[in-house]
Amino acid sequence: MTKETVYQSPLSARYASTQMQAVWSPQRKFSTWRRLWLALAESEKALGLDITEAQVNELKAHLDDIDYAVAAKHEKRLRHDVMAHVHALGEIAPTARPIIHLGATSQFLNCNTELLQIRESLQLIAARLAAVIDALGRFAKTHSHQPTLGFTHYQPAQPTTVGKRACLWAQEFAIALDEIETRVNKLSFRGVKGATGTQASFMSLFDGDAQKVEELDVMVTKKMGWDPKKRFVVTGQTYPRIVDAQILSALALTAAAAHKCASDIRLLANHREIEEPFESDQIGSSAMAYKRNPMRCERICALARFVMSLPANALQTASVQWLERTLDDSANRRLTLPEAFLALDGLLATMQNVSGGMIVNDAIVAANLEREMPFLATENLMMAAAAQGADRQEAHEIVRQASQEVASEMKQTGSENDLLHRLAQHPMFAKVDLAATVDPMAYVGRAPQQVDDFISTVVEPIRARYVSNDVIEMELRV
Repeated sequence: MTKETVYQSPLSARYASTQMQAVWSPQRKFSTWRRLWLALAESEKALGLDITEAQVNELKAHLDDIDYAVAAKHEKRLRHDVMAHVHALGEIAPTARPIIHLGATSQFLNCNTELLQIRESLQLIAARLAAVIDALGRFAKTHSHQPTLGFTHYQPAQPTTVGKRACLWAQEFAIALDEIETRVNKLSFRGVKGATGTQASFMSLFDGDAQKVEELDVMVTKKMGWDPKKRFVVTGQTYPRIVDAQILSALALTAAAAHKCASDIRLLANHREIEEPFESDQIGSSAMAYKRNPMRCERICALARFVMSLPANALQTASVQWLERTLDDSANRRLTLPEAFLALDGLLATMQNVSGGMIVNDAIVAANLEREMPFLATENLMMAAAAQGADRQEAHEIVRQASQEVASEMKQTGSENDLLHRLAQHPMFAKVDLAATVDPMAYVGRAPQQVDDFISTVVEPIRARYVSNDVIEMELRV
């Protein structure tokens, strides 16, 4: 068989980065198992168990040289993946074989490895989010004073600026980043807890010395690069599966922010105001050669919906972990954890590409706003007439009738908005500077200043935290 004759997940074949794929790869998983076995053996030796330096050194010598064919052969016979890898390691480390996995249960490997993978994956997601926020901040600064038509209910509303709108997107990503960072900071290590979480096997190994069992837990946690203060005090056989629901909820929150941003860009692309990057040789449609489909943003939305669907799955899994643990979580989590991270990584890599290369069609932005500005200015038009001595209520009626006539003609005939021209013919507006009432910058409020405030208070601190951000930008595939 070749890769072309068997199914491949599009997340690995097409969307996710090599960085994220490496975190969830078999090599990372099983080499981490071996590092956990080494940490356990070193700690048990330091606390007085009969483990030799030669045995420890033999484990050190075989952390990464995993023979997957041998492991598969053992698993086919034993029907147990952990014991298959115990035997595979034991064959190349015969001196250490008697002490491999001493006192441990399978979840010493699985849970601790997954927690390490989750932590690193969250850090990669945080770095991608920071890159998106940085790019949107730069875009917002460039366009902070560029007025554009605002929308509520997807209907024309008061003007805003292109930069202020970008800040709305960046703010949601910043909220998501805060949640991701919170999950990283609060994530706890399972440590050395035994088959049902009581540490009974280790109490037996250390002749009932509870202090040594506690020291063992601390030592292994430290050796695996985790702060011992961030350990679960109690567990069943596994770390609490409700943690997975917390993690997937944070990922879903991030996906929702990306979906919203990408959807807005898709809407604006229809207006021809803002477009995602488009290469010179890129084809938008196999049939309609003129098209510039927003395929990047469409991909973001597609992957985001997948990620957003997963928290409910994790909650269901957590809710049915009877007593100390059941195994119906295993096959499910083999899918949900890596796939969620790979999907979010892929969509955020695409979001990086989009946010760093958005195209603003200035003339169309201005034209779309200009077409609606007379309607948006109607209250100011009435106030200007009143300032010249007109009756406000009479001015209101004149503006109302003229506005509705113009709107009707625009819809029925496609004519231009000539509201100002019509009002100029009326004596009540003869002395009103109509042009001044439709200056867009008079309607954007503090939007430019809000952009500056947002960049200084939100974007800049994120830039400072991720100053050495080396997250890989990917070549995107359709």
